[in-house]
Amino acid sequence: MVRIILNDRSYEYDVYTLVIAFFQGIPVSVCTPDSQNGRASGDVPGTYRDGLDTGQEEGILSREQLTIEVTISDRSITAEARRADQLLVRQTAKAGEKLQTGQLPESLAWTQLPESQKRLSVKNALKRCLYGCLSSLTGRTLPWGDLTGIRPVKLASALLENDRDEASAEADLQAEYLVSARKAGLAVSIASREQRILRKMHPERGYSLYIGIPFCPSICLYCSFSSGTIRVWQKETDHYVDALIHEMASCGRHAERPCFPGRELQTVYIGGGTPTTLTAQQLERVCCALEEHFDMDRVLEFTVEAGRPDTITEEKLAVLRKHRVSRISINPQTMNQKTLDLIGRKHTVEQTEEAFRLARSMGFDNINMDLIVGLPGEGPEEVDRTMSALERLDPDDITVHALALKRAARLALHMDEYESISFQASDEIMERAHQTCRRLGMTPYYLYRQKNMAGNFENVGYAKAGHAGLYNILIMEEVQSILALGASGSTKVIYPGGRIERIENVKDVRSYLDRIDEMIQRKDVLR
Repeated sequence: MVRIILNDRSYEYDVYTLVIAFFQGIPVSVCTPDSQNGRASGDVPGTYRDGLDTGQEEGILSREQLTIEVTISDRSITAEARRADQLLVRQTAKAGEKLQTGQLPESLAWTQLPESQKRLSVKNALKRCLYGCLSSLTGRTLPWGDLTGIRPVKLASALLENDRDEASAEADLQAEYLVSARKAGLAVSIASREQRILRKMHPERGYSLYIGIPFCPSICLYCSFSSGTIRVWQKETDHYVDALIHEMASCGRHAERPCFPGRELQTVYIGGGTPTTLTAQQLERVCCALEEHFDMDRVLEFTVEAGRPDTITEEKLAVLRKHRVSRISINPQTMNQKTLDLIGRKHTVEQTEEAFRLARSMGFDNINMDLIVGLPGEGPEEVDRTMSALERLDPDDITVHALALKRAARLALHMDEYESISFQASDEIMERAHQTCRRLGMTPYYLYRQKNMAGNFENVGYAKAGHAGLYNILIMEEVQSILALGASGSTKVIYPGGRIERIENVKDVRSYLDRIDEMIQRKDVLR
């Protein structure tokens, strides 16, 4: 176990997330100096082994509990690693050292900075100091350096705006945040590509619409989303569609006070769950209501996550074609049947191929496929098999995810049942997936990260020219307001100056059905 002692709990999240990045699969607790028993902090760290060579960390932890103590004062930060009374590593940072805000005089304390600069300066110095301590302790570096947030490309975009030069932005990511050269280049190239796309669409003039369908054929072993199996909710799906259409009517253009008045709808994304667990008739109702209550004439992209191949039929695809859906996802996650069976995907590799070919034959010319690297039992050979299968199918875009295990996932809750199974997400494996996408003529166009990601890697979307998912870019860059309808929907309002507010719908389906009018009233601020 790793125990963190921190004298300023306002930086607890920053410290905690960096520590668990180095010690994946090991319990971590946080306490203050006067509370030596500690307490669990935030989300429980991932309870899986990520396939990295962790022998050195396990050696450090095998004898006694490891203590990381971080002390923040007005003029300095100290990070120490100890086992019992033995000091293993000490790292310090002073207020006069180079920080994100620039070179400061050594005599200047952080408390003398404007409040708007103080927290950022302290946080960046703290993370660099702690990273140095943990890196010396374990003998490891992390591909994303001391960055622990989910949007590194957003930071790269800001650097590009200031530097106006990709090489300078990459150098800043490496120098200021200790990001590896490869990841810095990836983030900056994606940021540059995103900026070109966003300049053409003027996102500030419009808004996006997300519609959530919270049902799946089965719940995957690694999944923590608030989805229910269609078998359990079968009798309620018509009621859910009724409530969803009521929310559409109350928020759309014909409402007495529509949401986001004066803005044009630019992208629509129907996600889940698995939207195609609905029947063709229910999908027809949703799409007809969408066209009735929202102006679809200027929509640049209309995406539906068809997702699970075992839910895709010719009749359902015909509905989507009829309503001008321009982009769909058919998501195998892996093309290895043994893994599909293990993770609870109730479909076959052959069904994935059949669903893809059916969609192509019906005229869908922008098909995305999602993959997960780091699934239980999969190594380079299994990933190569998946990538070869996708290369034969030739989709228009591929999203490569590194497994991120949340505490609510069945795999985390019952990890003892899977101790004999390896979890691998190495740089070599990620690079193999990258090279396949390159051979298919795809370039990376969006990227995000999650907590507890195997190998401390990332999720990357690759697309052929003209096939980048606009909604994906908008939600990651946080440059456009998004109206979200349905259970688990999270409306995001972007104000001038970058302030963001969220309006949440309840996650539970039953609560959504019972409290639909409350969900609508919560959006009154958008009118």
